[in-house]
Amino acid sequence: MADTVSWPRVACAALLVAAVTAACETKAQFAPSLPPAAGFRVDDGVLKLWTGTPCDGVTGLRLIFDSGTRESTEQVWTAPRPGVLVERMDLLRTTGGSPDTGGPLQVQKPLPTDYDWTKADSISFSVDGPKAHGARVDVAQVLRESAQHPPGSYLFGQRGWMDAADVQRENQKSFLTVCTPDPK
Repeated sequence: MADTVSWPRVACAALLVAAVTAACETKAQFAPSLPPAAGFRVDDGVLKLWTGTPCDGVTGLRLIFDSGTRESTEQVWTAPRPGVLVERMDLLRTTGGSPDTGGPLQVQKPLPTDYDWTKADSISFSVDGPKAHGARVDVAQVLRESAQHPPGSYLFGQRGWMDAADVQRENQKSFLTVCTPDPK
């Protein structure tokens, strides 16, 4: 009789382990098959963005500094519908304020006037309008390493510093630019 009682317990324990293991899956259900990235660098005191490939129909950009922390703050850019083409853009000055883009993409929500983005740990970047992926970059690394790389190279998060040839070669192989559809 002891043998018949233990089998249901073993089966329940196995189901519990399977459920807990499945619940601990580290990849989100709708995560892209490759890590997404956008390029950042600082030139002449200006934080610059390169999406890696064109993003067409952009109605908004969002930069979140220190996402998920008490120091978290954001800057939001918007454009009227049907949106604009974004590939390269000047985002912020190290001395405060945003460069004037002179185009339809304008700062809708600026950073607080007393906020020093150069002291942030990270920037999370997202695009509104086209189907796109978010990206994240380490602020200290961008500030520290930009001068060590040619002007055409940008820091693409964990992928490292890449120029146009690198992005063309690696996009959809080892990473996705933020506006590249997932090939899966």
